Amino acid sequence: MYKYLFGPVPSRRLGMSLGVDLIPHKVCSLNCVYCECGKTTNLTIERKEYIPYEGVAKEIEDYLKNNPAPDYITFSGSGEPTLNVKIGDVLNFIKAHEKNIPVAVLTNGTLFYDPEVRKELLNADVVLPSLDAAEHKAFIKINRPNHNLNIPDYINGLIDFRKEYKGKIWLEVLIIPGLNDTKENLIALKDAFLKINPDEVQLNTLDRPGTVENIRAATRKELEDIKEFWGLDIVTIIAAAPNRKNIISYRKDIESTIMETIKRRPCTLEDLHNILGLHINEINKYLDVLEDEKKIKSVRENRGLFYQLASKD
Repeated sequence: MYKYLFGPVPSRRLGMSLGVDLIPHKVCSLNCVYCECGKTTNLTIERKEYIPYEGVAKEIEDYLKNNPAPDYITFSGSGEPTLNVKIGDVLNFIKAHEKNIPVAVLTNGTLFYDPEVRKELLNADVVLPSLDAAEHKAFIKINRPNHNLNIPDYINGLIDFRKEYKGKIWLEVLIIPGLNDTKENLIALKDAFLKINPDEVQLNTLDRPGTVENIRAATRKELEDIKEFWGLDIVTIIAAAPNRKNIISYRKDIESTIMETIKRRPCTLEDLHNILGLHINEINKYLDVLEDEKKIKSVRENRGLFYQLASKD
């Protein structure tokens, strides 16, 4: 069992993806209302070596020696990976040891105003930053950022990164109706897309409940209407969670273990993490599918969001 690696997990966009987590749960520059990893407990833009480089490098080397090659090695996890000042060193270590496996970075993109952060990611094959808002009110409502962050620096950092970076940029926009789907924000987002010039804009919404009550996923029609409003060929609506079952890395044994655990008693995401020893992101992939198939349901209680078996009609 690795401490800093997880998976490979069935990723909708990256196939069989080996996760590299450089940040403790839940250290982030944003506290997004939709985050499936839970509420941010350390809302910060301070960069430091949260997870030791030597430990991560040792695990990556061991994994590559003893396991089949994944489709991607992906910097992701339960916080913002660019907060770790060693992300560039880890990325370069991977490239030095395995040139044939592409590396992806899942990031909220908020720290790209920092030239050093941009420089550290230049060897990645794909970078997937988020941009849910290009207008201040929507930014505050949906992303609840660290107080030092602002929209102009956020967008200008992404623009500068595009100028410096030669790989693929897949920009993710997650829509929560009532928070960031106003005409004002949608117009501002389109203007930002044209300046950033990503290879793709991936339009997405909630798979499961987020960190707060009374928010909902956008319907397929709402997403299609937004795509039509933007009128850009680079916009793609992300596929639904059940498609993960078609990915070779989808493991029925993990699905069964989660079901058996929940059958005994309702569990939070943190409970499942502690009981099963699986990374939170890995568990989330399977919860997405199980909820969509109505095998389980979520109930919000005082201690958080609990998952239990869905009642049979």
